[in-house]
Parts: sequence; C-alpha cells; structure tokens
Amino acid sequence: MSSFENINSGYNSVFKPNRLSIGVVVPIENYGQNAVPSMMHHVKRVQLIEKLGFKALWVRDVPFHVPSFGDAGQTYDPFTYLGYLAGQTQKIALGVASIALPLHHPVHVVKSATTIDQLSNGRVILGVASGDRYDEYPAMSIKHEDRGSLFREAFEYIRSSQDSFPNLSNNHFGELPGYIDVLPKATSHKIPMMITGYSQQSLEWNAEHGDGWMYYPRNLLQQQHMIKQWRELIQGFGKFDKPFLQPLYVDLHKNKDYKPQPIHLGFRIGVNYLIDYFQQLQEVGVNHVAINLRFNTNAVEDTLIELADNILPYFHSNQKEQINT
Repeated sequence: MSSFENINSGYNSVFKPNRLSIGVVVPIENYGQNAVPSMMHHVKRVQLIEKLGFKALWVRDVPFHVPSFGDAGQTYDPFTYLGYLAGQTQKIALGVASIALPLHHPVHVVKSATTIDQLSNGRVILGVASGDRYDEYPAMSIKHEDRGSLFREAFEYIRSSQDSFPNLSNNHFGELPGYIDVLPKATSHKIPMMITGYSQQSLEWNAEHGDGWMYYPRNLLQQQHMIKQWRELIQGFGKFDKPFLQPLYVDLHKNKDYKPQPIHLGFRIGVNYLIDYFQQLQEVGVNHVAINLRFNTNAVEDTLIELADNILPYFHSNQKEQINT
C-alpha cells in the first residue's frame, strides 16, 4: 500500500506518497499581538503564494470570537471566503482547517463545499473536526458533550450526500428518504475529508473513514510514532494509503543559520535549519505542512519569497532533491 486515492485535483496535487508539500494558513499576516487580524492585502498575498508555488491555502472555521481563546482566525465565513478566493486563483488547492461539524447542518456544509469544488475545478480539501471552543456550543444551543456523536452523524450525512438520491435514517440532522437529492455533487466521487485531531473518535474510526489525518506539531519521535500507528491501521481498511498533515507556526529569522527557538506550535528559525526540519518531517511520514505566519516578525511578502526561493525547490521539484540527504 503505497499510493494515495485519486480524489480531486486539489487533493492529488497536495498529497504525494513519501513526499512533503507546503501550504500557507490564511490570514497571511502578523497579528501575534492581537486576536483579530486586519485582513489587509489578503487577496494579493493569496495570489502571491499561488504564484510562488505553495501547494495550498488554508482557511479556518471560527464561528464566534472567543477572546479567551486568543485567535479569531480570518474572521470571514470560511465557505463564502473560500468561494471568493476560488475566483481569485487558478490552481492552488483550497483547504479548510477545519469545519467544526457539530456547529453546522451538514447539508449546508456539503452544498457549500461541493459548490466551491465545482467552481474551482476540483480544488477543495475539507478538513473536519468536532470543535474545541467550549463557548461556541451553548451559543448555538448544542451540548458540548454531544460533539463526538454529532461529528460522526454529520460526517455520515456528508458522505451519503454524494450518492444520487441518498438513503439515510436515524440521523440527528435529518433523514434522507431516497427520493430527494442534494446538489451539486463533487467533481469526483467525493469531497476529500481530512479529520483533525481525534475529533472525539478512536484512531481506528478515523483511519477507516477519513481521507487523511491532520494533527498538531509534536516532536519528531512522537510524530513518527503517531504516523506509524495511523498507517498500520489504514492497512486494514482499504487498498490506499492516506496522507498525514500538520500546521507549523514559523517566525523566519533574517539569519539563515539561526538555530530553532520554540514558539507556540512552531519555531523562530533560520531558513537553513527549516530546510533540515522539513526534511526530517518528510522522513517520518508527514505529507504536508501548513505554515502559519501569525507570529512572524519580518515583512510578510519578503518572508514568503524567501521561503519560496529557499524551501520549496527541495520539496516541490527535483531541483534540489538530492542536496543535504
């Protein structure tokens, strides 16, 4: 089992067996001192990362601004915003990291995701999660302790909706009786759904049902162990391997040989050490890293260009594949 399933153009472009690709989390700006970003120059920066060769952009689902959590994400509705960005770009994958399924009716999730998938020629990658901000649940009259079961039922609803005139019963979100349909359908046989964390499920359930696993940055030995567990479980559920991806906060230092210093879920680091680190992530089985520049202290455009010039050639082409290996 060495190949990933052929799903849509976004998924197929971002995820390659035994290879690492690199994307960027939106908003592409430094807002480390504030919970709410300015969203200045956001379209130009998205177009820049596409031009520079980053494989994916990632937007987040943050229904409410919870000040105690400290991060309002890109503030815009993820699907409205992703649809807008689809029209401003041509080839970059359009990722959501991640929709908190219990906080949305799945018919709205699937219609939004498949609409954008159709309009972007198959570029959507849908991250899904059970949600982690407690205050959002009572605000929507949903029991926080029910989020695990609601996640499973929403996931099942979305999957079933890709069938023509689907049949689905005993589902919290409603019944699909087989004589009404949900349109549009995805460009392929399904929308790729990447499960975030455990989402209140067992790793076995996630390995069987998800199209990939999105987990948090950990030290290399821990990450290697997690990926090994993930891939061993996958072998029992089908003929395809499934990718592993993670975010990483990066503050790119002007000194290329600046040794990594830990920051929240990432590093302040020089580009030469970042190359080494990404090569190590690739070796332990990470297939994609979504870079978050929230705490980056240098000019954003300069940082993106430096990353593209010095990092991407090692992982997005054969240009420097054999260097430092």
